[in-house]
Amino acid sequence: MAPNDTVTASNGAPVNENASLTVGEDGPTLIQDFNLIDKLAHFDRERIPERVVHAKAAGAHGYYEVTHDISHLTCAKFLTGIGKRTPCFARISTVGGESGSADTARDPRGFAVKFYTEEGNCDWVMNNTPVFFIRDAIKFPDFIHTQKRDPRTNLKDPNIFWDFLSQNPESTHQVTILFSDRGTPASLRKMDAFYGHTLKMVNSDGKFKYVKFHCTSKQGKENFTIEEAVKIGGENPDYLTQDLFEHIEKGDYPEWTVSIQIMEPEDKDKMPFDIFDITKVWSKKNYPLHPIGRFILNKNPDNYFCEVEQSAFSPSHLVPGLDVTPDKMLQGRLFSYPDTHRHRLGVNYQQLPINRPVAPVVNHQRAGHMAFDNPGGRPNYPDSTLEEHPPKTLVQNNPTKSFTHVPEKVYGITGTYVKPIKEDIDFYQAGELWKVMSETDREHLVHNIAIHLGQCKEYIRTKQIGHFKRAHPDYGRRVEEEIAKELAK
Repeated sequence: MAPNDTVTASNGAPVNENASLTVGEDGPTLIQDFNLIDKLAHFDRERIPERVVHAKAAGAHGYYEVTHDISHLTCAKFLTGIGKRTPCFARISTVGGESGSADTARDPRGFAVKFYTEEGNCDWVMNNTPVFFIRDAIKFPDFIHTQKRDPRTNLKDPNIFWDFLSQNPESTHQVTILFSDRGTPASLRKMDAFYGHTLKMVNSDGKFKYVKFHCTSKQGKENFTIEEAVKIGGENPDYLTQDLFEHIEKGDYPEWTVSIQIMEPEDKDKMPFDIFDITKVWSKKNYPLHPIGRFILNKNPDNYFCEVEQSAFSPSHLVPGLDVTPDKMLQGRLFSYPDTHRHRLGVNYQQLPINRPVAPVVNHQRAGHMAFDNPGGRPNYPDSTLEEHPPKTLVQNNPTKSFTHVPEKVYGITGTYVKPIKEDIDFYQAGELWKVMSETDREHLVHNIAIHLGQCKEYIRTKQIGHFKRAHPDYGRRVEEEIAKELAK
C-alpha cells in the first residue's frame, strides 16, 4: 500500500478505518456498517488450519540451473540443456513441532522445492536425512501421533515416542541420524537435502533408470550440540528462520549442488535389500553421486502467509521424464499430500499464485471454493465435438507423450505384507554409520539418546537398547552405560 492510497473495504469502496458507524458519538454500533462486519469476519478467519506436520517453516524464492547434460537419462525439460534456469520456491521446515515451536528442536527438517517448469510444476518434497523411520504409509499417522502431544496431558511424552520406535526397529537407522548432532542443524543454509525415495528417470525413448536425488550445501555443514540447541532455542526460537532471511536479504545467497545416484533396472533384484525401502541408502561406492545442477535461493518472500504458509507441495506433482516407483511410503504420500492441501487451502489450492504453474493449465475441473480461474466457456468434459478447437488428449500408450508414467511390469499376490526385521538388513546400515562416526560424534549421539530415552519406562529402554546393540554391540553398550549415569544423577 502506497502512503497516499485510500483505504477501502474488500469491495473496493473507500472507508473510514478509525471509527465504526454508530448512533451518535456514544451510541450503539450499527450492523449496517459493512466495513466493520467485513473486517471482523475476515479477522476471525485469518488463520487457516495448521499443517499437521511441517508447521514451522522458512521459505525463499530462487532458481535451478542445469550444470551437466543428462538428456540421455531424462526428457524432463527443466533438467536438460546446460545453463537452463528454472524458477523455484523452497520451504524448509521442522516436522513435529507446532508453528510457534523452536527452530532448534531435535527434529528432521523438511526441504521442499517447487520448480515452475514449462511442462508444469515439479515438486521435490525432501528431508535433511536420506532415510525415514518407517517404510509403510499405513504407519505414518501413528508415527506422527507419537511425535505430537499426549491427547490426555497435552504434553510431549518420551514413553510414547520410544515405545513406537522400539516396536518398529526399522527406524534404528533414522534414529541414529536424528539423535546425532545432525538432528539439531545450526543453519538451514548449512544442511543437505535428500529426496530419499527411489524415482525413475525416463528418457525420450521411454527407457528408464532408477535414481536418488541428493542436494549438497555449498555452505558446508554446521550443527548444534544439544546444549547449544536448548540455549539458543530459549533465547531466539526463530533463530534458523532469521538466519536464512538475513543472509538472503544482504545478498549472501545459499546454494546447493544437485546430484543423482543411478541404478540400472536389472540391478534391482541383485541388491541385498528392497531398493524402494526408504529406511535404506544406496552405497555411494557402488552408486556414486553424479552432479546434474544447482539451485540458489536469492529472494525472500514479500508476504509470508501467501507465499510460505499457502505453498503446497506434493511428490505427485511431476513432469514427463520423472516417474514414481512402488515405494510404499511414496505411494501413500502421492495421495496424502494433495489431500491435506485440499483440506487446508481448498480444492483449488493450485490456483493460488504461489502454487500456480507457469505452464498453461487445461482441464475440465470446475467450481469449488475460491475458483477464480474457472473457464466456463468450454464444455466441462473431454473430447467434446461442440468445440471448434478442443484441447488435445495425449495418447496414453506412448510413455514419453503421456503425463509421467512409463510402463513397468509388476507382479505378486495381493495381501497385507509386513516385512520381517532382519539383522543384516535393518540394522546393518545403522551399524555402518556408527563405525564411520568420529569419537566426538559418537559421544554426542550416545549422550543425546540417553537424555531422552532415559526418561522412559525400563522395559521400553531395554527394548530400544537391544536394537542399538543389534546395530553394533558397542553402540548399544555405550547407550546403556550413559543412561545409567543419567539415572544416577
